[in-house]
Amino acid sequence: MLNIQTEQRYNEIVENYSDMIFRIAYQYLFNKYDAEDIVQEVFVKLLTKRVIFKDEEHIKSWLIRVTINQCLDYKKSLTKKSTVPIENMEIPFEQKEGEILEELQLLKEDERNILYLYYYEGYKIKEIAKILKQKQNTINSKLTRARKKLKEIMEVEYE
Repeated sequence: MLNIQTEQRYNEIVENYSDMIFRIAYQYLFNKYDAEDIVQEVFVKLLTKRVIFKDEEHIKSWLIRVTINQCLDYKKSLTKKSTVPIENMEIPFEQKEGEILEELQLLKEDERNILYLYYYEGYKIKEIAKILKQKQNTINSKLTRARKKLKEIMEVEYE
């Protein structure tokens, strides 16, 4: 069992997972500053909940679930939404060569999240189903559809 009571362990978790949390939050909110706020809220929850984790994978999946929930709560709490055309949006993190983050933003939120968890975080369908609290068959179908849509977007963009 891992305990995050020590400052050093907490700092390690922040160092290891803050970029992942930011990316997930940004995929939900499309706003750098809101995503940064979500990152802070997730780490405050980590400190205040005093959860004891089984292993490193448990920490990661807990952080992903809390991040998604924080984003959903934030979106519900918005009284008015300001929209920005997708072509004017800034990608606030460095994109590595071969990454398709801009194209991912053209997909629906659930498709984007499943692709992100599968390809960027390396989760298997069974693990994604557990994290998102959906059936494995549902995740598999959504992953297949999302791949197809992404392929179509990429073909149009690169013609």
